[in-house]
Amino acid sequence: MYTEIRREAYEANLALPRHGLINLTFGNASAADRDKGVFAIKPSGVDYDELSPENMVIVDFDGKIVEGNLRPSSDTPTHRCLLLAFEGIGGVVHTHSTKATAFAQAGKPIPNFGTTHADYFYGEIPVTRKMTPEEIASAYEWETGNVILERFKGLNPLDFPGVLVNRHAPFTWGKSVAKAVEVAVAVECIAEMALMSMQLNPGLQAIEQELLDKHFLRKHGATAYYGQPE
Repeated sequence: MYTEIRREAYEANLALPRHGLINLTFGNASAADRDKGVFAIKPSGVDYDELSPENMVIVDFDGKIVEGNLRPSSDTPTHRCLLLAFEGIGGVVHTHSTKATAFAQAGKPIPNFGTTHADYFYGEIPVTRKMTPEEIASAYEWETGNVILERFKGLNPLDFPGVLVNRHAPFTWGKSVAKAVEVAVAVECIAEMALMSMQLNPGLQAIEQELLDKHFLRKHGATAYYGQPE
C-alpha cells in the first residue's frame, strides 16, 4: 500500500548526504500520503548506506506505527506536528547543515539579502524562540513542532518553507518531500552567502521590497511565469 511514499522518503533521505547536508546519521526526511493519513520516515540512527525503501517506517497522523520493524526517527513527532498543522505540505526535511545550523545555534534569523534567497522565501528565514526547560523535559520533539507553529502564527508556510529551531537546526518542507529537500539545499546555500555578505558589508540592509516581490512572486505568485506549466 505504501510503496510510493517509501520510495519518496528513501530517495529524499539519500539526497541529504549527497548534497552535503548530513554528517553521521543526523537528519531525516518524511513523505506523506494525505489520502491514507500516513507518512514514511527514516528509521532512527540507521546509517544512510544501510537504508532501503523497505526499511522506511510508516507512521499514521496519530503517531502510531502502521508498518515497519524499526524504530522511526526520534524527530517523528516534529514531522507529525508540522504535517498536521501545514495542510498544504507533503514532506518534511530536517538537517544539521553547517552554516544554517550556525544561525540556528546563534538564535539568529537569516536575513534576505538578495535574489537567491528571494526565490525561496518571502522574507528572512525565521528562527524560533528558545525552548523552555519544561518543554525540553516533557514531549521534547512534539514541543519542538509547537515552537515552530508558534513562530508561524500569521505566516504562510508555503511563503516561508523552512525555519531555524533556536539552539538546534533547520527544518524545511514543501508540497512534496523532493521539494523539501530542494529547500534544504537552498537554505544552506543562502546561509553561506549571508555569512559572506555580512563579512563583506557588516551594515548590509535587507533586499529592497520591489526586488523581493519580483523574484518571489514570479515563481510563487498568482501570475507566476518562471519555469514550465505543471
